[in-house]
Amino acid sequence: MENENMIRVLKIEPGKMPYVKEIQNDLEGIQAEVEGLFECVYLENNCIAVVNEEGKINGMELNRRIGNDIIAGPFFICGDSEDGEFVSLTDKQAGMFTKDFNEIPVFTGKEPEAQPRMSFIGFKL
Repeated sequence: MENENMIRVLKIEPGKMPYVKEIQNDLEGIQAEVEGLFECVYLENNCIAVVNEEGKINGMELNRRIGNDIIAGPFFICGDSEDGEFVSLTDKQAGMFTKDFNEIPVFTGKEPEAQPRMSFIGFKL
């Protein structure tokens, strides 16, 4: 599948309602949206949450809960192609995740999931 230069994503920022926007689908564009290095969290319906890999370590504002974790810093949700490429969200996907992330949570910062965790092979921290 041909890589889309611009993709339609759902942007989710701390303290704000989710919104749809187009972003540049390249390394610089993706890093700009999450304000640093990124990692992928696989979601249902062939979607991916692209989050800041070091959000907690860098002390970014707590944003939303995904599964058993709390994401720190801005992130976005995009589609995942069969080839593993980032692709635009469909209207249905954008609507579903807008509903899922519409509530703006209040975090104390004391939540265990909010603490940075680092693991080193061969060591227990």
